[in-house]
Amino acid sequence: MRITLVGSRHFGVTTLDMLRQHGVDIVRVVVADADDRLAAAARAAGIEVTVQADPKLVAVSEIADGTDLIVTAHSHARISRQALAAARLGGIGYHPSLLPRHRGIAAVEWTIREGDPIAGGTVYHLADRMDAGAIAAQEWCFVKKGETARELWERALAPLGQKLLGEVVDYAKIHKALPGKPQDEQFATKAPSLS
Repeated sequence: MRITLVGSRHFGVTTLDMLRQHGVDIVRVVVADADDRLAAAARAAGIEVTVQADPKLVAVSEIADGTDLIVTAHSHARISRQALAAARLGGIGYHPSLLPRHRGIAAVEWTIREGDPIAGGTVYHLADRMDAGAIAAQEWCFVKKGETARELWERALAPLGQKLLGEVVDYAKIHKALPGKPQDEQFATKAPSLS
C-alpha cells in the first residue's frame, strides 16, 4: 500500500509514525510549509517531501505517482478532485467530531462551546465539500466537565484519530477498498473558526 501523507504539525508527525508501524510505504509527504515539523520528520526518515505551491490546495502534481491512498493529518488544504482521482482509493482524513456534527476548522472548540457531553472522531472520505465525505470509521468519547478544547484534543481526540486512521488503513490493505457510509445531512452543523 503506497501512501501520500498530507499534513502538518504534531498530529502529522504522529500519523507518520503510526503509518510506518502499520507496514505501508509512505512514498511522499506533502506540506504547506517547508519548515514544518512533519517535513523535518519525513526528511529524517528518508521520505520525499513536497511543498504545496498553494497552501490552500493540493494539486495532482503534488501526489506521488502510484499512490494507492492519500491520508491527511492536520492539513487545512483541500485535495483537488484531480489529486483524489490520481490515488487508486482516493483519500481519507480525520475530523475530531462525530460527523456530520461540527464540520469545519474549529470542531473541538465548538464541541466545548456547545456543551456537548459526548465528542468523538471520524475518519471520512475526502470529497469536494469540506468534511462531507462518506464515513469510514467513527468512535465516541465522553467530554470531562470543565475540560478545555486543547485538553480534550490531547487526552482523547488525537489518540482516537491515530487509532481510527490505523484501522481504516489496515482495512484498505486487506480489502483493497475503503469502508464508507454516507453522512446524514439533516444532522450537519458548522464549526467555523472562532477567531
